[in-house]
Amino acid sequence: MFRFFKKIFPKSSESISTDELEAILKDEKVRLLDVRTPKEYRSGHIRQARSFPLDLIPTYQESKDGKIYVICQSGMRSKRAASMLAAKGYEVINVRGGMSAYHGKIVG
Repeated sequence: MFRFFKKIFPKSSESISTDELEAILKDEKVRLLDVRTPKEYRSGHIRQARSFPLDLIPTYQESKDGKIYVICQSGMRSKRAASMLAAKGYEVINVRGGMSAYHGKIVG
């Protein structure tokens, strides 16, 4: 069973709650990737978030300077994206609970 999860999430990454993200969004210029589908993103997203669907994460090639926060609907896809990005050398923070747990302002 452990091998199954290790295969799905090969490299661990840091995670934060949606409340912690909300505080960070107020204080910092944040690189936030929303890894949901484009349709989900259009239905409502965090203003600072950039749509970058999970299936495109292997093509991500931006600067490795600074942290990347990743969010999805529930936290599972973003956890997978965080693992993939961490394996490529990025400093990544997964947002636990995703948009389902986020109570801040959304646009779209």
